Amino acid sequence: MSAYNFNIAMLGNILQGTIVSLAKEVVQSYRNNLDILAIVGACYTVRKGLHLLNGCCSLIKHQVFPLLFSNTNTILKYGEWAVVTGGSDGIGKAYAEELANHGVNIILLGRSIQKLQNISEAIAATYGVKTRIIVADFNKGPEVFPSIKEALVDVDVGILVNNAGVLYDYPACLTEVPEEKSLEIINVNIVAAVKMVYVVLPGMLQRKRGAIINVSSIASWKPVPLVTVYAASKAFLDSFTQALHYEYSSQGIFIQSLTPGFVVTKMIGYAEILRKKSLFIPLAREYARSAVRTIGVSLRTTGYWSHSIMVNMMNES
Repeated sequence: MSAYNFNIAMLGNILQGTIVSLAKEVVQSYRNNLDILAIVGACYTVRKGLHLLNGCCSLIKHQVFPLLFSNTNTILKYGEWAVVTGGSDGIGKAYAEELANHGVNIILLGRSIQKLQNISEAIAATYGVKTRIIVADFNKGPEVFPSIKEALVDVDVGILVNNAGVLYDYPACLTEVPEEKSLEIINVNIVAAVKMVYVVLPGMLQRKRGAIINVSSIASWKPVPLVTVYAASKAFLDSFTQALHYEYSSQGIFIQSLTPGFVVTKMIGYAEILRKKSLFIPLAREYARSAVRTIGVSLRTTGYWSHSIMVNMMNES
């Protein structure tokens, strides 16, 4: 064999050995990667399972158990009267009726004196509780609150429900929304809620009891384009409420952030599909019946079982 042929044969053997070695390394690497992927997959499955288990436990604790047991005694321990803003329609009206059903006297705040009078009289006749009304247009800003404070000065306000809220007339980008509408949302959804807390909280602290329910929205959990200012206002209210809990829970004040999803009300009148009751869109009275039962139980809740499922799914996206 010539030196040339020998070198070719030797080179072939080297290449063959290198290829075999590389093939073994690739196979081994593949097996190692499969092991790694298996571990990652197992961890992900466990994480998902724990999240699902936690969601189920939370749903049972905050939505199922309250439906099984009456919380009338819990509600009444906070005081004789409940103040409900935005009480002439929708969730506010239904929430006031449900509180009255537990024996709480009701003070309704809203813009329409005729609506407030009609609802006030109906609640008093149906549930046998005392009722009052305070006419207030929160869009006017801070000027409306001195008269509200004066009207409540000698009232044992046990529960404040900051429900008044304004939504876009229809979804739109920010610059397509009139500035006046954005300012109205800020005045009603943010300023009014904060000012109402200033009105009632000092008395609650003196009595060392009380409950504040700030009605935020499921929109507070994630950024929501096309209702930008509304969603941001509800995110503020949610954060504001959680911080208040840390400041005052040790002084006997229960403070809850209520974050409902869609409920059949006039507020979402721009979309016909949202005005029909469904699994995820309850009637206002159904929602209120469920939400009131979470008072004293949950500090941050959607108030309704299917809305809690929606939030659980959103947090995994």
